Amino acid sequence: MELLIFCCAVILEIALAIYCLITKHNHQKVRNWARIAIFAVFTTLTLTSIIMWSFRWVLLAILLFLPAVFGTVSLLRNKTTTKAYKSMRIVRKAIVMMLTLILALAPALVFPQYKPLKVTGEYKVATATYTYVDNNRIEEFNKEGKNRFVNVEFWYPEHGNGPYPLLVFSHGAYGIKSSNASTFTELASHGYVVVSIDHPYHSFYTISEDGTMVTINKEFYQEFSNANKDGIYTVEQFYRLFQKWMKLRTDDMNFVIDTILQKTKNDHNPLYKQINTDKIGVFGHSMGGAASIWLGRERGDVHAVVNIDAPMFSELNYDKKTNDLVVSGQPYTTPVLNIYSDDVWKQLDNQHSVYAANKVADRNFSEIYTVHFQGAKHLSLTDLPLFSPLLANMLQGGEADIDKYYCIETENQIIVNFFDYVLKGVGQFTPKATYGLK
Repeated sequence: MELLIFCCAVILEIALAIYCLITKHNHQKVRNWARIAIFAVFTTLTLTSIIMWSFRWVLLAILLFLPAVFGTVSLLRNKTTTKAYKSMRIVRKAIVMMLTLILALAPALVFPQYKPLKVTGEYKVATATYTYVDNNRIEEFNKEGKNRFVNVEFWYPEHGNGPYPLLVFSHGAYGIKSSNASTFTELASHGYVVVSIDHPYHSFYTISEDGTMVTINKEFYQEFSNANKDGIYTVEQFYRLFQKWMKLRTDDMNFVIDTILQKTKNDHNPLYKQINTDKIGVFGHSMGGAASIWLGRERGDVHAVVNIDAPMFSELNYDKKTNDLVVSGQPYTTPVLNIYSDDVWKQLDNQHSVYAANKVADRNFSEIYTVHFQGAKHLSLTDLPLFSPLLANMLQGGEADIDKYYCIETENQIIVNFFDYVLKGVGQFTPKATYGLK
């Protein structure tokens, strides 16, 4: 839709310019009628929901509206232009208009309109956002001495009578709390209360209830970027880095869970009354998945873990004698579901990679399931390829082979089935080992 609108607008501008150049006339009335017609078509497409109105269309709407208004006024006044015809003026206006169209359509081209995923559960889903302030921690990323805050968003059955299991999600590096919103919506529609965390300074950006916005910390960004390059850090330095990252993540997740558990006891918000505190699961993508595995080992009240494309940092130790990372091999009793893209799958057999523990986990974990999405890239397991294919392809080095809708819809269904089986005791969980291209 975005490309179609862009092409039509550009073709019209070129056609008007050529018409004026051939006839050697400004044709102001024709141009006025064209501007009005374009805005009328855009309005009709919006009112009929062919164009789904959102932030992506605001600049284009303004760009089309103003010339349409000026054109209408000019026609009503029946004013004839007194400007002499100049071919360069016609060409210049056409170029300026096309450049302006590109700028106005940029949000729609970067974040194109996409088909919403099907929600298969019985419940209508509501959302709520809150800011929790941790009075026991001082923010380490600034020098103001303020307490660390964590922004969270809930997805839950709007008119449910609960109680429902609580699921806590942690995003990946540079991610945001809505990174897997389609997954959260699907889970909530099946009778879960899902809370997703923005980890301030690890997330691309986060906005608090009071409007305060915090963006990703430059030092963390550089650390994480360097960690993905060979020869920047020693093995020991890298070990210390991911220990630091995991501490921040797990501290945030522990704080959110403990805060919610406390609110279920003394907060009158109906949302908290819907939560079953005896049924808690955690899940996350990339670094958030690593933190979820970590939390599943630390907390006795976490009963299910979904690891989406993440290394099991919690299962690795640093051996000074060999100057290498070694797998701890300690028993792990919390049920775990691993979901992998090709980007991670091809690294699992490398004994010297950060994914070494993931393979050993198949033997050391008491209940573990592993699913591989063939043809998927790292971000295929988030909503970003739906929300912004351009950004997803840039960040992950190209377009995935797997169909993006098939991938995320299938992933969502697998996650629902896993939590149903482990937390609710519903049905059997027998996923396929590999979900191929479709």
